[in-house]
This record gives sequence, C-alpha cells and structure tokens, in this order.
Amino acid sequence: MRGSFKDRGLQGYSMRDGPSQVFLIPGPVRMSQATLEAMAAPAMTARSSEFRAHMKRLNRGLRHAFGLTPSPENEEHPSAFGEDGYAVLAVSGSGTAAMEMILSNRMSAEDQVLVPTNGKFGERVAQIAERFGKVERLHHEWDQTLDLEGIDRILAAGSHTMLVICHNETSSGITQDAAALARIAQGHGVEFILDGITSIGGIPAHLAEWGVGAAAIGAQKCTAGPSGMASIAVSEGFVERCGKGAARSYYFDLEDAIKKARDDQTPWTPAINLILGWAVALEELMEEGLEGRHARCHGLAQGVRNLMIEAGLELHAPSGSQSNTVTSIKIPEGLGDEWRKDLATVHDVHVIGGQDHLKGQIFRIGSMGLTTPDEMAEGCHRIISDLHERGLVTKIPDISAARFTSHTS
Repeated sequence: MRGSFKDRGLQGYSMRDGPSQVFLIPGPVRMSQATLEAMAAPAMTARSSEFRAHMKRLNRGLRHAFGLTPSPENEEHPSAFGEDGYAVLAVSGSGTAAMEMILSNRMSAEDQVLVPTNGKFGERVAQIAERFGKVERLHHEWDQTLDLEGIDRILAAGSHTMLVICHNETSSGITQDAAALARIAQGHGVEFILDGITSIGGIPAHLAEWGVGAAAIGAQKCTAGPSGMASIAVSEGFVERCGKGAARSYYFDLEDAIKKARDDQTPWTPAINLILGWAVALEELMEEGLEGRHARCHGLAQGVRNLMIEAGLELHAPSGSQSNTVTSIKIPEGLGDEWRKDLATVHDVHVIGGQDHLKGQIFRIGSMGLTTPDEMAEGCHRIISDLHERGLVTKIPDISAARFTSHTS
C-alpha cells in the first residue's frame, strides 16, 4: 500500500544530500517515484477487467483535475460521466492530439472560427482549426493581453460559430481572462473551446460555470503525468452539436470514444502503461487537492516574479495577466540563449528559453506539477548567483523557500 502524499516525498525537494539537478521546465515536468513505478507494470490486455479498473481510476482523477463533479460511487456507473453533463475521455497522444480530436469532430467546412493569439500555442490552435474549416486569427503581440473589446465586436457580427483560445500561453507566460471570454462567447451564442493543456490542474478553470463546450489537458504538464497522454472534457451539448457521423478523423472519432467510455474503455488500444502512471499522478493531485495545487503554483510563481523584480530583472508578460504555471523573464542585455544552456551544464539548473522571435530574449521558469518551494528557491539562487558573478545583478536578495509559499511574499 502506498503511503500518504507527504510520505512519498512529493512535498519536498531537499539539498541535504548535496547539489542535485533543479528541473524547472514548464512541461514535461518531473514525475513522482510512484508514477514511474506504476508505468513499469507487466503487460495487460486493454479489454481485461484489470485494465477497466485502471480506467476507472484514471477517469475519476481526470474529473477531479477538470474541476467536474465526481463519478458516482456505484461501480456499475461509467466513470467518465458525472452529474454535470460532462464526459472525460482519455487520448493516447499529446495535448495537440486532444485539441485535434475536439476540432475535427466539431468543425465543418462551413464553420467560421475565431482564434485570438498572443503566442506560439494559440497559433498552433489556429493551425489545427484551419485543417477543418474557416479560421479568423486575431493576432496580438506576444507581450499583449487579448483585446476583449475587439473579440466582442468581431463576434457581434454573427458570422462565427466558435471561439477557441489557448487559456495559458506558456510561450509568453500569459494567462487569458477565460471568464471574460466565456461571457463574451455566451453573449453571442458561440461555442467556447478551451486549450487548457498548461492551465488545468495548475490554474483555476470552471468549465461548467464558463459554459465550455470542450477542453483539453496534457498529462505531462500541471498533473505531473507522463508525456504522450492527454484528455478532453466535453459537454452533452457539445457532443450533440457535433452530430452523428460528423467525425473527420477515424482515430479521433468522438462518437466511438463516447460509446466505449460507457463501458470504461477506449475505442482502440490505448497507451496502457502511460495510463497506469497517469492514474497515480492524478491520485496524487487528488490527495493534495485541486485548490491546494492551485495555491502552490500561485505561491511559486508569485515568489519568482517578486524575486526577479527585486534582483533587477524585467518580466516579459504584462502585470495582471502573468501565468501561475510559467514565468517569462527577459534575459539581461549582452546574454543570449547560450547563457541558459550554461545554467544547465555548469549549475545543473534547467529552465526553458524563448521560442521563435523571442529566442535568446527571454527564459521561462515553470511552476507546475510537483515543483516545491525548496526546489524553486534553490533554482532561483543558482540563476541569480550566476548573474551576480557576471556583474548583471548588483545584489543577491534573500532567497528562502518561505517566499515561495505565500501569495504575497
């Protein structure tokens, strides 16, 4: 029998044993030992009662991560469904596959979809949608928040059927105002679809309250599961609007997935061992509690933001929209992306750089998954100490784990 969340060592990263790797990548994140061990299970058939039991565990965890009502305790009740009208479906593929499953089932060639973008992953959402229908992109610079008034004006024209957003844009470190966007979508009677791959499980998301038709999550991000698994949550209304026989993909057929989910199954052979690991990671999330996970991510990110500003560095994302699962920081003048690589080779602290035109201009620190205040403090200490040695930071602020545990530190 596994121990408690704390007993399994998920609460602490300790430097007591000397220097070790600090891994602050915003996904894939470090997995717990229990998750890794679960994936080492012997082979089993996907149609066995044994695997069906694991699917029930996974689905219960997914419903918790999505913030949905729990599955009924009745073992005969299919675990993917709850009283709120949403179903969760496992996807053997990345978060990109999950978004493709959503859009390939919902969109027709006649649909006009609005996709506002302010980063790499919003643009990817638009690229996926363009495979299945007409897309209008509302482009923003990667350091800008979405223009809510502009989105409202566009949708008021009545020619769009869907609004699709990347909730948490990790390429820029911006979290969109999903609640406000949901109100706009509802006001104009358009479908609201959420790419929650790097938000759900780390940042509050209220699918039912926001009237979200469908949302996607990636295992390797906020829930600290294995890469290569994802899930979607779909409302009854969304499924009805997709219609029967509407799928434009064989593998991602939503109708087939819903049918099999009623038997706690998947249409095709899933990534069995990844599911076993993700089920454990989701149980760890349930033990910490969704609000507890949100609070920890918030405390970590707020601590990073305050510390970097105190050290004289500049944040990339505008105030008020800064993400709690990844912080984007401008690289001091005179350094480039090679500096970030030096952090890994010399100091064994791993952060991620900017993408596309932001390469060499920013670095990004993840605060999702199982990252702890101790690990964050150690990583920030190594980063700021390196910059101090280079003469780019005049003083090293107090860097203790405590400043990463409250929302105001």
